[in-house]
Amino acid sequence: MIALDASALLAFLFREDGHERVAAAIGASCLSTVNLTEVLGRFVRDGHDAGAVLGRLARTPIELVPFSASQAALAASIIPKTQPHGLSLGDRACLALALSRSIPALTADQTWGKLDVGVTIRLIREVTPRDGKKPSKPPSARPKRK
Repeated sequence: MIALDASALLAFLFREDGHERVAAAIGASCLSTVNLTEVLGRFVRDGHDAGAVLGRLARTPIELVPFSASQAALAASIIPKTQPHGLSLGDRACLALALSRSIPALTADQTWGKLDVGVTIRLIREVTPRDGKKPSKPPSARPKRK
């Protein structure tokens, strides 16, 4: 089981980079209703009906998990570690779900790779350096010239 961040599910739904990693995990995934709100909101901004989108998502294998009072306390307790990285309530709701179930979290947000909140973070995309270039292969992985 893995907790989906809204960014990961949206990347899957819009076939963005990394959607294949989400597709591989979707059959054993869960989503906080806080993150569901973020996903539905994205579709509503594009003119779609929230109820229709919810109906389609409800027919997937994704377990929709109501945001509980204990998850609220977990989300609040990690503010000191997440605030310097600019994480939102939605981000912390996903992390709280992962913490409450002792499962990893799947996200498109590379900032999460810097977190130390007791959750294994899985990124759907390669980490790219600030210059925008893909990381080069280490010398041992480069083919030898003849």
